[in-house]
Amino acid sequence: MTFENNKSGNGGVISLNKENEEVGRLTYTVFPADQKLIISYVLVHPKFEGRGMGKFLVEESIKFARENNWKVYPHCSYARAVMNRMQDAQDILIR
Repeated sequence: MTFENNKSGNGGVISLNKENEEVGRLTYTVFPADQKLIISYVLVHPKFEGRGMGKFLVEESIKFARENNWKVYPHCSYARAVMNRMQDAQDILIR
């Protein structure tokens, strides 16, 4: 499986793909002046649900935020629940 980060202006979409099929996507907005990435939405297509794919997308967005020295605000309730359970993400999480 591969991730693809399609950035456009102050936003973007991180896609998770298996071969030529999209597994899911995470949409985000970046506020560089505030050093903040906001996770807007996480979607996993029904045939891939229940396998932790959404968590992989959240982890990829955290990696992207860390590379840019940003904090993460999970506006999406799913992303918030995932990040609240991740002990290694507490330093980057904006509550």
